[in-house]
Amino acid sequence: MQRLDFTPFYRSTVGFDRLFSRLDTMVGEDAKSYPPYNIERTGENAYRVTVAVAGFSNDDIVVETRENSLLVKGGRTTSPAEDKREFLHRGIAERSFELRFQLADYVEVAGANMENGLLHIDLRRELPESKRPRQIEIGGARTATIEDQTVN
Repeated sequence: MQRLDFTPFYRSTVGFDRLFSRLDTMVGEDAKSYPPYNIERTGENAYRVTVAVAGFSNDDIVVETRENSLLVKGGRTTSPAEDKREFLHRGIAERSFELRFQLADYVEVAGANMENGLLHIDLRRELPESKRPRQIEIGGARTATIEDQTVN
């Protein structure tokens, strides 16, 4: 993964530190575009993250969840047979990648599968019973009747 280092410019430019910080952030965001991915809503509390992982097998990809984040990592190990291949044009990027997604509260990974070079990660939002909305019955002021009074 190519990363530009703007550190030498920080030393020679006084007052432009915000500009270079901004550029540094933009370059970092650009690196997050590989591999391409989609995030879609598939139901009221269901979501799907689809990552284009052409050239990777199931063993090359790791999907992890930690606290409220989802991590998708991919990397290939080259075999001696692959080293002997000669490419005239190489358009399928098989470089290592790491994607991180921040998950909302109570979002859990329901499953993951790979189909036609696409990794599908299904997410489901499960609110605990105590956090779910519930309807509260409204009570009114009760008027006393003659029948309610007891005779001594």
